[in-house]
Amino acid sequence: MSVWGISNIPVPNHRAHKQRCSGMSQSRGRSLAGVLLIGVLAIASNACAAHADRQQPNIIYLMLDDAGYGDFGSFGSPYVKTPNFDRLCAEGMTFTNHYSGSAVCAPTRCVLMTGLHTGHCRRRDNTAKALTQELSNKNGRPLVFLEDSDVTVAEALHDVGYFTAGVGKWGLGNPGSAGVPEKQGFDYWYGYLDQVHAHDHFPDEIWDGGKMVSVPGNQNKKKETYIPYEQEKKALELIRQNKSKPFFLYLAVTPPHGAYIIPETDPAFAMYEGIPGSKQVQHYAAMITRTDQMVGKILDLLKELELDQNTIMFYTSDNGPNAPFAKAIDSAGGLRGTKRLLYEGGIRAAMAVRWPGRIPAGEKSSFIWDMRDVYPTLCELGGAKTHENLDGISVVPTLMGNAQKPRDMHYWEIHSPFQQAVRFGDWKGIRFGTEEPLELYDLKNDPQEKQNVAADNTAVVQKLETFLATARTDSPYFPAVHKKKPKKKKR
Repeated sequence: MSVWGISNIPVPNHRAHKQRCSGMSQSRGRSLAGVLLIGVLAIASNACAAHADRQQPNIIYLMLDDAGYGDFGSFGSPYVKTPNFDRLCAEGMTFTNHYSGSAVCAPTRCVLMTGLHTGHCRRRDNTAKALTQELSNKNGRPLVFLEDSDVTVAEALHDVGYFTAGVGKWGLGNPGSAGVPEKQGFDYWYGYLDQVHAHDHFPDEIWDGGKMVSVPGNQNKKKETYIPYEQEKKALELIRQNKSKPFFLYLAVTPPHGAYIIPETDPAFAMYEGIPGSKQVQHYAAMITRTDQMVGKILDLLKELELDQNTIMFYTSDNGPNAPFAKAIDSAGGLRGTKRLLYEGGIRAAMAVRWPGRIPAGEKSSFIWDMRDVYPTLCELGGAKTHENLDGISVVPTLMGNAQKPRDMHYWEIHSPFQQAVRFGDWKGIRFGTEEPLELYDLKNDPQEKQNVAADNTAVVQKLETFLATARTDSPYFPAVHKKKPKKKKR
């Protein structure tokens, strides 16, 4: 059931369904078969129109790139100013036990788009191992992209009448592959496709509507066009252009990921004069605040266009921060670990969700969920059908302030080096390689994961070991290999 109290509309074949809805102008035959075809097309057309006519909520999902759990005012940051994230917390629901899809960028995006955790999804790390199917980026990095058989949340929402658009970093398919956004359910994409390309905030070309276009202000090594500003313009433009239809806007913005730079003429930069650490930290904090200001502009525009009451907005980050920011301004929020590690600091992500009149205002939830749950959640919100065998669950009941049975196990893996993690209630297990003993932490009493209590809780360890034995499927591109746990660096 959707939040509208109606059954999800069956879409047995998502790609065929899209073709039906977009191909109504095809020639009609004069035979009986043609008449029948007209009837079928009419039914399909009416179905598509019904999708569009339903009061489906607009959905905006904003995800910062590499901002830590502790980089938000409402999550205790004494340094970084995020008044609009804090506004979403005050006017919506705050989640303290929300997790990213992975501890690095690309697999997180794969989890979010497909509803599969990193033991099942196609992309399980930023780069793959030797058996890679793609070597298509300029640096020869081995990459694995989404394929035509993959079904994304954008495709599911597109099938029920949503205009689907994305802005920012994709990371799941380079030009010429089946993984580009336009082949994965998006009507429009603006930004970067490749992970490394997205490190440049002053690129000389950018992906715009299915093709790479030059950025005139950045030609001949000039740095006149700061792409995060363009991302903001595009986001506001897309909302204005599509105000009369339900839209899904995926804002996978690139700040504050490195290169850590923002024009020093930006007022946000001056706000952080004297912040602890290097000048790089000043740029990092300013990039977060400047993006947060974009959120304020989006909220103002929604109110101006009278879309505020029918728009649900999610605001989070894709993984934990890099170590320099965890050290300088406690970007990990006191949690252990950073980006690339499956300790809490690498995967726990601040989350605020706002939907005026629907989501209880000012509520703080400790419900445990992660980004594989985005797919089924957005599908229930939009009245779309999910495909079979998802790892995620819809968290709509929790969003609406209702009780919901928690999932037993949450799973993550990463391959640089190979790590596995599992959360079971307040228990957290993590293992490096395939032969190291499982570490066990009691997050209720030890949220910073300081005390390994595996030796005192052998029954819990056995339960988690049993789960880990079947939690993943083998991938030739992301094999489970043993590598000893890295030594803890002194700070």
